[in-house]
Formats: sequence, structure tokens, C-alpha cells
Amino acid sequence: MWRKRAKISPEGGTEAPSGTSERSAGPDADPDTDAEQGTDMTAVTSDPRTDPLSRALAERAELIRLCLYALDRARSSGVVERLVEGLDGVGVAALRPDGERFDPAHHEAGGTVPTDDPQLDGVIAETEVVGFADRDRLLRAPIVTVYQSRPEPPRPR
Repeated sequence: MWRKRAKISPEGGTEAPSGTSERSAGPDADPDTDAEQGTDMTAVTSDPRTDPLSRALAERAELIRLCLYALDRARSSGVVERLVEGLDGVGVAALRPDGERFDPAHHEAGGTVPTDDPQLDGVIAETEVVGFADRDRLLRAPIVTVYQSRPEPPRPR
């Protein structure tokens, strides 16, 4: 919400905001003053200690958290798809790292699958629970199943 703030007169009193045109110029001009209208266009918030950008970012984070909560509980594949598309539209990407190397800093191991192929050892076989990242910040690590080499059977003596 924007509102005009009363002007302070040189005598210390205040003048009611007016619609008359008053131009500010020079280095002492108030950057929050609209030069055309001579009015202060500072944003008014319910909590003066919170600037509008901080509040908007906090509200965005809360909406993302609520969308992830709803996504985890959605029973309809159409609803899930729409939530994932909506989150992607605001910079929150779904993480399905199938085929990538397992990295405990970015993935959570939910289980292992044995493999005889040494090339697959430590590679993610499948994503059990999709993870999410807000641009470069990890919100929730994906829970994955990782290929693990079978131990070699003991050799007969």
C-alpha cells in the first residue's frame, strides 16, 4: 500500500499532503520523493521493521513449502503434474537424478540394488521420492536407490 506522507515545514509543524506540483532538485533531494508530485512514495507496511522485499521473499518461501506439502499428499497424477509445472514456473525444479553418480551432499540413499556391473556401482538406479531445488538452493534432497556391486564370492581353497 502506498500513501502520501505529510510534509514537515521549516517551523517544525506538518503540512497536509497536497496535489500541487513541487519539484525537488539537487543533491539534497529526497530519493523517496516523487519529483513531479512532491509526495513521498515510501511503501507502508504493517511492520515497519520489515521491508517489502523481505516480506515478499518470506511469503514466496512459505507458498513453496505449502506446495511441496500438497504435492506429497496429492492422489491425482494431474494435480501432481500441475503442482510440479507451477513450481517449475517460479524457479523450483524437481530433481530426479536417475543415472547420475550418488552424492550424499545432494542425494539421500533410500536403499541399494545389487549389480554385477562394476560401472554401475554408486550410480542412482531410481528416484524413490522426488527432490526439489529453488534455483541453486536445495530444498529437499531426492531419496534414491543406488546400485551397489555384489561382493565377490569367496574363492575355494
